[in-house]
Amino acid sequence: MHKIKRTAQAVAVGCLFALGGCATPPSPVVDTAAVNPEYLIGPGDSINIIVWRNPEVSMAVPVRPDGKITTPLVEDLPAAGKTSTQLARDIEAALAKFIQQPVVTVVVSNFVGNYSEQIRVIGQAARPQALPYRKDMSLMDVLIAVGGVTEFAAGNRASIIRTVDGKQQKMQVRLDDLIKDGDISANLSMRPGDVLVIPESFF
Repeated sequence: MHKIKRTAQAVAVGCLFALGGCATPPSPVVDTAAVNPEYLIGPGDSINIIVWRNPEVSMAVPVRPDGKITTPLVEDLPAAGKTSTQLARDIEAALAKFIQQPVVTVVVSNFVGNYSEQIRVIGQAARPQALPYRKDMSLMDVLIAVGGVTEFAAGNRASIIRTVDGKQQKMQVRLDDLIKDGDISANLSMRPGDVLVIPESFF
């Protein structure tokens, strides 16, 4: 009888290990927009327009504050909020009135970015400013870009304001732990449109 019980227990344990080994863990939720975002052209960007076999209409132009561009054959074409590929197709459609089957390539040479995609740093940063978002940008990258924080900053009371599904969320961040102690766990991933707020220390 004891032998039967031990056998049954062994079978039960074996089944549990089998289930544990074969069970598929839940897939993590991946924010594809954040992992692999496409760069969107914004006011202030410089773009090179290359029209194949038509150098006379190939040129570098700035994106105006109103988000549009102007070339010799294309006037007031909206560019802000588009990828370089989307803008190239729009330019091709506009040039088709003058050039047979135009082939256009758009290269962004000076990145500023769409306003909604920029990361803004305010408060006690050495150089408060708006930064163009870069893929895989981290909190440390942002701090390096703005020259760190001032001596009056309350780094561990800083926060990131992030808009998710149209609602603002406030996340506390530990800049002092990251900068002074090298605590990598405080190095968060940034997202387009984030606002880093660095308050002043009370004493």
